[in-house]
Amino acid sequence: MLRVVRQYPALLALCAQLGATLLVGLALYLAAQVAPWRPTWLAVGLSQGLLAAGLARYLGLSRWWCWLNLLFVPALLLASGAPLPSWVFLAGFFLVLLLNWNSFAEQVPLYLTAAGSRQHLAEVLNEQPEPFRFVDLGCGPAGMLLGLARQFPQAQFVGVETAPLSFAIAWLRALRCSNCQIRYENLWRTDLSGFDVVYCFLSPAPMAELWGKACAQMPAGSLLISNTFAVPDHPADRQVELHDWRKSRLLLWRMPR
Repeated sequence: MLRVVRQYPALLALCAQLGATLLVGLALYLAAQVAPWRPTWLAVGLSQGLLAAGLARYLGLSRWWCWLNLLFVPALLLASGAPLPSWVFLAGFFLVLLLNWNSFAEQVPLYLTAAGSRQHLAEVLNEQPEPFRFVDLGCGPAGMLLGLARQFPQAQFVGVETAPLSFAIAWLRALRCSNCQIRYENLWRTDLSGFDVVYCFLSPAPMAELWGKACAQMPAGSLLISNTFAVPDHPADRQVELHDWRKSRLLLWRMPR
């Protein structure tokens, strides 16, 4: 059961939230037995958020999930005191759902590639003989992909995405870019055999399975690039440090001939 839960970051984040809520509730109950003082609801929410973020980090979740766990309950408490119509909360829920639809099925939350990462990635692609074919597994709104497509007009770029809102944004943005195509496609159903470079910015959970797929489908000499997340038991052939606040790096594997 624990192994299944660890494959889904959203479930781990939920476990951290529930654990923090139970611990804070227990602390409040015990404190009420010995003292009449009562903390404000905002103080309770901040305490719960800090504890949830700490639990998320302990469980191995990324900083993105830690920040989400930290802010979720305090933001909910603040919003509950504001004169907002009920549909705002429903709209917010669906917005998050449409942007992170693939977090459950593909174990991939929305990560955006920073501008610095794009520059380093372009330097790696400069070493590739043109014309090459490049695929981004989980392209999000496709900002990075379109930037590279404009920089390498002789190459062909493909982005695959299953989060509905991210796909719609990416597809619309790519309409005027002749060498970039966006597909509404599950990354596990994407055939990698036709690409010279495969790029991904996923999460730790699917990397072992992705490595097996890459070894089975990618042609000899092609390049697999992972932003930040390593493949268990398979050290990268090369690493490029990105020197950003997330301590990101590009991990490169050349498929054996």
